[in-house]
Amino acid sequence: MIKNLIPILILSSATLLSAAPKVQSLGDLKKLEKQIQKVVRENTDATVSLVSPRMGASGSGVIVSSEGLILTAAHVIEGSKFMTVIFPDGSQEKAKVLGANYSRDSAMVKLVGEGPWPYAEMGDSKSLEVGDFVVAMGHPKGYDPTRRPPVRFGRIMTKRELDFITTDCTLIGGDSGGPLFDLRGKVVGIHSNIGSNRQINNHAGLSGFKRSWDNMLAGKSWGVLGGDLRDLNRPVMGLNLAAVDGGLIVDSVPERGPAFAAGFLPGDIVTSIAGEKISKVEQLTGIFVDLTAGAEVEVTLIRGQKKLNKTVKLARLGEIYPNQRR
Repeated sequence: MIKNLIPILILSSATLLSAAPKVQSLGDLKKLEKQIQKVVRENTDATVSLVSPRMGASGSGVIVSSEGLILTAAHVIEGSKFMTVIFPDGSQEKAKVLGANYSRDSAMVKLVGEGPWPYAEMGDSKSLEVGDFVVAMGHPKGYDPTRRPPVRFGRIMTKRELDFITTDCTLIGGDSGGPLFDLRGKVVGIHSNIGSNRQINNHAGLSGFKRSWDNMLAGKSWGVLGGDLRDLNRPVMGLNLAAVDGGLIVDSVPERGPAFAAGFLPGDIVTSIAGEKISKVEQLTGIFVDLTAGAEVEVTLIRGQKKLNKTVKLARLGEIYPNQRR
């Protein structure tokens, strides 16, 4: 279900890091080959094909627990309540769609049958550096009984906003939702989409995935593919903010919003939200992308010489600006 188009999310400010050490000898190559073989051997059985009986479309996923929890891309499960899971050996099981954060293109499904199931261990994507070797697996063009999940090998090319990463591992339609592994064999990303250049492919980093974990596991779905800021269901505090030294200053407080009810005033300087220090307006996207309307967040602010803490229950954008259109 990956399409050869511009990345789903408009991602800017790519973080370019120093490249990982180069392979410099035949011995290094042989060692690398053994590592890749070990990654593939240990994780093939957990790399599954997902088919939507309702939509008739297919993608990929990876089982990450013996109880049958599967990580995939949000656009793979969109519009479906159940998925058919096809294992590399051709056996099939039913899985229930749990939740999804569409802004991160991340989703969870759960195998209905009893385990234990083969699974891959989870890592994190924060520690990845540009140049690091990675292994991509999936079911391009859907499940094929004549082969095992194809293996693609490459490097991290960039690290981007919202913990998206790009690699030069060649992906095609059907790979969406499949796993990206580091050389320890741990899942560090989930395939999202192909960029304008097929050698630059986008993956939802697992560290960002984990930030939405509890809400997805609880069956919540939110966000919009593409991260549209006009989404009327987007959670907001109801504050207009601008960057100043020491934090974000409150420019205005819409009377219909939760921040007004919580007692925020123009001139307040917000220094942290949900436990994260904040100094740039751009940070707000990374904080609210994992939250839903109705959630309560702790906000620290400076008013004059006083430091105050307030709890704000997030509202839908459409509740504060009912006349806003997509």
